Amino acid sequence: MALPTRLAFSDVDETLIDCKSMFDFLDHYLGARYGSEGVRRGRRVREELTARAAAGSPREENNRAYYREWAGEPAESVAAAGRAWFAERAAEPGFYIAAVRDALTDHRAAGGAIVLVSGSFPAILDPIAADIGAAHLVCSRPEVRGGVLTGGLVGEPVIGEEKRRAVRALYEAHPQVDPADCYGYGDHASDLPMLTEVGHPVVVGDPGLAELLPGARLLLLDGAPAGG
Repeated sequence: MALPTRLAFSDVDETLIDCKSMFDFLDHYLGARYGSEGVRRGRRVREELTARAAAGSPREENNRAYYREWAGEPAESVAAAGRAWFAERAAEPGFYIAAVRDALTDHRAAGGAIVLVSGSFPAILDPIAADIGAAHLVCSRPEVRGGVLTGGLVGEPVIGEEKRRAVRALYEAHPQVDPADCYGYGDHASDLPMLTEVGHPVVVGDPGLAELLPGARLLLLDGAPAGG
């Protein structure tokens, strides 16, 4: 197998796909497994975490709080539900942000390797990674004991500086790749550490974020490009 000529790093939620997958999947799973009580619980979790974020709680802490809500759920049931969630959502128009998916497809066709970098977790991301042909998936990893999610994580949430570390680790694993030739796609300030590690940062939908990255390209959500 030929070595990749470049790496194309991409965030997932609201960068590659047009939703907040962690909340969307939680609603899907709890509703299917617990009915109306699960729907109410999903709404409560969303409201509590949104309030925490509005109050200034660090994104990493909110990520950990989200995973605590999964404590006690069978890992295989969660993975199966993730596959069902993807099959349902991917069939809906607009699930993927077309400009980003097309760009990643072009990188892969030109000999590049796609790397998904996300604070989400494998139940959600494995089907997406397989569908777009990602070579690597770097994400938050829920702890499993005895086939059951504990509510904890193995390692750190893949947010902020963890994304920078992920990029650098992939560069070390691919010494033939020049970072100046690599691309990164993100939509949020927490993606900045990743975007600053590539020669071609692309900001999805946020002109303010693009201004923080001299030379970055801006992709507007309607698909019309702007900026350098």
